Amino acid sequence: MQSKETENLVERAKKKEPDAFTELMQLYMKDMYRVALAILMNDEDAADAIQDTILVCWEKIDTLKYAQYFKTWMTRILIHKCYKRRKEIRKEERLEEYEGPAVYDEYKLELMDALASLDEKYRIIMTLFYSEGYHINEIAEILKIPRSTVQTRLQRGRMKLARYYYGIERKV
Repeated sequence: MQSKETENLVERAKKKEPDAFTELMQLYMKDMYRVALAILMNDEDAADAIQDTILVCWEKIDTLKYAQYFKTWMTRILIHKCYKRRKEIRKEERLEEYEGPAVYDEYKLELMDALASLDEKYRIIMTLFYSEGYHINEIAEILKIPRSTVQTRLQRGRMKLARYYYGIERKV
């Protein structure tokens, strides 16, 4: 969808038009799912975080100053909700293992295993950069870390994935 159309949807959603808000959420649902899954590594927890994010976005959309930054704003809320959900899981002392998504082809399962092998600090940056298409500066803004840290973690994440896939021995 073109950015002008998206901005129009945001402006209509700010006026509390449910259809416009629903269309916005449907537009970004796959993106939200990929980010939530990268952090939580579990379908049910990702769905909970997305649901919480949608509710907050609906309640707070009038606080968004610039419509063109809707996706960044929404992603920041989602990441916060994912971290909050993970803390809740730890408090509950849930000992069961995270389950992978139920229906995946072999390639996606291998990719999920590879991403799961990364520390979260690398996994979230790799997901935002490669799956979501954010630029390094945008990732730094979303995660509130320096640009150089994003670059370093992106490079180290690549190296760790290369080691996972090809057994390359390089110190990172």
